[in-house]
Amino acid sequence: MSNIKDISLAPSGRDKIEWVKSYMPVLNLINREFSETKPFEGMKISMSIHLEAKTAYLAMTLAAGGAEVYVTGCNPLSTQDDVAAALVEMGFEVNAHRGTTEEEYKEDLIKTLSLCPDLMIDDGGDLTGLLHGECREYGRNLIGGAEETTTGIHRLLAREAAGQLDYTMVDVNDADCKHLFDNRYGTGQSTLDGIMNSTNLIIAGKTVVVAGYGWCGKGIAMRSKGMGANVIVTEIDPIKAIEARMDGFAVMPMAEAAPLGDLFITVTGCRDVIRREHLEMMKDGVLLSNSGHFDVEIDKIALEDMAVKVWERKPNIVGYELPDGRVLNLMAEGRLVNLAAGNGHPAEIMDMSFAIQAKSLEYLAKNKGKLEKRVYRVPAEIDREVGALKLAAMGSSIDTLTPEQEKYLKNTL
Repeated sequence: MSNIKDISLAPSGRDKIEWVKSYMPVLNLINREFSETKPFEGMKISMSIHLEAKTAYLAMTLAAGGAEVYVTGCNPLSTQDDVAAALVEMGFEVNAHRGTTEEEYKEDLIKTLSLCPDLMIDDGGDLTGLLHGECREYGRNLIGGAEETTTGIHRLLAREAAGQLDYTMVDVNDADCKHLFDNRYGTGQSTLDGIMNSTNLIIAGKTVVVAGYGWCGKGIAMRSKGMGANVIVTEIDPIKAIEARMDGFAVMPMAEAAPLGDLFITVTGCRDVIRREHLEMMKDGVLLSNSGHFDVEIDKIALEDMAVKVWERKPNIVGYELPDGRVLNLMAEGRLVNLAAGNGHPAEIMDMSFAIQAKSLEYLAKNKGKLEKRVYRVPAEIDREVGALKLAAMGSSIDTLTPEQEKYLKNTL
């Protein structure tokens, strides 16, 4: 029995899904292919992922392949209630609504695992964590799963290194067709979309501090620079810091950047990136935002403790007035600003990411019983297939090697 906010919201959700389908040509092709081949016939799939229109279409594609699909969110603020309602109207089991408490969120995760899935999609590792803990019995049929994001991969690799990974998992995040485009171009655009739509403020002329220069940080810094911002990057990795310098950005510790920034965007996957000592030095009116998976990158407890007044200034923005009168503005409760305060990544970007997801689950299903309990990279042939389909959909083509060129490249002498 589904648990959503309001089934009457379904028409709006259907419109959103139909819109994104028009801009996801690769997933459209896979949907048609799965409708014929039925790679998931008789299987059950659990999904914990940001529940919005593109995600819904992925669920529909897996269902077209014969699966019974249970869906929940992976963040209390990223679920779009109208999309959840549309999926329920289509016959999906959905347990999610925007603004869940931590307890409700966990209950929804458990319900989504309760069908004892054959396959799963995780985003951040919450389903995987439950399957290794109190919901272990729900993993008895699990062939394997696919993990969507950097944070989830970190958690999986830690389990694998400790000898505590009980299931086969595919690292979707590090597929080229995912991280090179989703993390860079998707996060770069959607993060600034969420910030601008919520604040109605300009980016040009501001000093934007980007914490973390992985693929997501690269995208945010690039888009901020393109919109006229002065960009500062903070890092802990000297190699990434050199990249940021050579890409034209200032690099310094957060303690030096804190008094300079107008807009702060954390995207590290770590906790306590912006701490009390940084907050104490910030300008009046700064914007604090996060595009990392969990709401631990900005120290919200310190903000609450420092403030003499806390109030909602407008949707998705809470003001924290300090004793000296300065106001620090926290966006989207420190959760993913691009989803909690926006619509997430563009459809054309998620077309590739979700094509990789769908093909990775097909790979797991085809190789049932043949894979070890460890983290696998997405097979190169899947990456290339999705890349070729996307390039063709964009109206571009590339050269191919001649027989002589192939022979030359294979010559090791």
